[in-house]
Amino acid sequence: MTGQETVSITPDLMLRAYRAGLFPMAPDARSDDLEWFYPEMRGILPLDDGFHASRRLMRTVLSQRFEVTADHDFPAVMDGCAEPAPGRENTWINPRIRALFCQLHAMGHAHSVEVRHEGRLVGGLYGVVIGQAFFGESMFSRMRDASKVALVHLVARLRLGGFTLLDTQFGTAHLAGFGGVEIPADDYMRLLGRAVAGQAAWVGNDEGARLHAALLALRGGVDGAGG
Repeated sequence: MTGQETVSITPDLMLRAYRAGLFPMAPDARSDDLEWFYPEMRGILPLDDGFHASRRLMRTVLSQRFEVTADHDFPAVMDGCAEPAPGRENTWINPRIRALFCQLHAMGHAHSVEVRHEGRLVGGLYGVVIGQAFFGESMFSRMRDASKVALVHLVARLRLGGFTLLDTQFGTAHLAGFGGVEIPADDYMRLLGRAVAGQAAWVGNDEGARLHAALLALRGGVDGAGG
């Protein structure tokens, strides 16, 4: 289900909408319009033992191949997500969306995970945080495994910080490979209500040892040798 906006959209209105199960997208990058979405089937990624990653990917995550940070360059991650890519020639991230999410980031309600290789930003993701819920918005990759590494790091941070819900908006075959599922909107709203009423802590870049331990714990959910 979608709906056109009827009132001026502010960061506070965005937060109220997320609490109500809605999220905004633009028709395309050139449009100044926003539309509200409330899918009948909602994608989520488990933060418990339902999450799994391949052995090969976990070896990459735990190697020194990539440098992974959080909130070092939120705007650059949004710009990466807005880039055209094979199979995604048009983006829903327009300048208005970018400005709103950057404001949420300044308020502490939106966070990014950056993945760099030899100092160059090669992947990442971003999303909105309310209570114990993380609303994943988009991810990008300019190098093999970069977005997957960002996702594994995100899950480790969310588990470490006490989050209970990772909303992926829609289900995809890519996310299903990590354990992602789609659930009816009514079930999602029950999970959402509990999550936004709780408290969690976003794990920053000063928690290196604890984050490494959380990543090691994810090895227990490996799935085969593929990627």
